[in-house]
Amino acid sequence: MLFAVTHAWSGQSAVLPTLDGRAVSMDTRTVLTYVWHIITVENLVFGFAFIFMSLQSEQSKVQFVAWMIVSILIFRLMVILGVTAFHDVSALTDTLIDSSAIVIYVALIILGTRMKKKQYGGQPPQSNTGKWQ
Repeated sequence: MLFAVTHAWSGQSAVLPTLDGRAVSMDTRTVLTYVWHIITVENLVFGFAFIFMSLQSEQSKVQFVAWMIVSILIFRLMVILGVTAFHDVSALTDTLIDSSAIVIYVALIILGTRMKKKQYGGQPPQSNTGKWQ
């Protein structure tokens, strides 16, 4: 959710206002604005999904969704790097912050899928019948 907030903030304060001062058509500004905010909303949905997933007990379903999100993020990074390199290889250094954020985000997700749920209070897990296993 932090990525969604910082993405929206940087877009509204730094990136999107630069379009107003340039000879960019209104159609192009509109498309760039909604594309920017699609990523913002996507990051927000990911945040809510991870909060919801942290409350789930069935790890296999949680891991599947986590890996789907990792896949989306890796493809997002590939698009960022590929499009940038195609248009201007020297501009790849400008993607360092975004690329680093995505790599860190992916690493945290993968680390989270590897962690085991802790049992709090030293109590053994219970079955559906309520009896100790």
